[in-house]
Amino acid sequence: MVIQNNFHLFPLTGIVYSRITCFLCALNNRFKKQIMTIAKDKMVSVTYELKLDGKEGDVFEKAGKDSPLIFLYGSGMMLPAFESGLAEKKANDTFEIFIAAADAYGEVNEEAIVELPKSIFMVDGKIDEQLITPGNSVPMMSTSGQRMEGLVVSVDENTVQMDFNHPLAGEDLHFTGEILDVRDATEEELSAAYSTGGCGCGSGGGCGDGGCGDGGCESEGCGSGDQKSSGCGCH
Repeated sequence: MVIQNNFHLFPLTGIVYSRITCFLCALNNRFKKQIMTIAKDKMVSVTYELKLDGKEGDVFEKAGKDSPLIFLYGSGMMLPAFESGLAEKKANDTFEIFIAAADAYGEVNEEAIVELPKSIFMVDGKIDEQLITPGNSVPMMSTSGQRMEGLVVSVDENTVQMDFNHPLAGEDLHFTGEILDVRDATEEELSAAYSTGGCGCGSGGGCGDGGCGDGGCESEGCGSGDQKSSGCGCH
């Protein structure tokens, strides 16, 4: 009895080969994305909770999954000690970072607490007493044009005492959180970061003024190195 073999082998056509190649490339890219680790010029998205005075301290600020901190790693916008604690981590990793005051926003500088003539706060011969009141932060500018944020400490008949220390000066910082996403930065994000300094931190609990894309760098947090209120962890 003869059994006829109806199966035939055909060489891969160009179309089939191309489709297989594309499929393998897609799998490879997906795998690479899944294992991408934090390194310079990666866009990083994290949740975090910040406590002062150690892990048992009060929660000062936090960013959840609905409004994470998104920043360009290695662009100089974040505290170096904060970035060091995130180095080589990947999505879904958790972190715990302790930063002593000296490595965060420094110790309180008594020379940054000054008395200013009350007259410099006058507009049209009047002082906005609702603004110039103890406990309020007032945006100001130095004689060299540097913007700064000052805290009104006290007000008397002729002077206003202002504190130009960073709001977190003298505080030890304790961060805990989770890495949500790590990806390559786009050309636009890199350009924004290195040409204008605008990209690097931001989100509902984060830190930054300037834009790096979706949810990237728009909102404000607890303060940055230029005395503006724009982000725990920001430099």
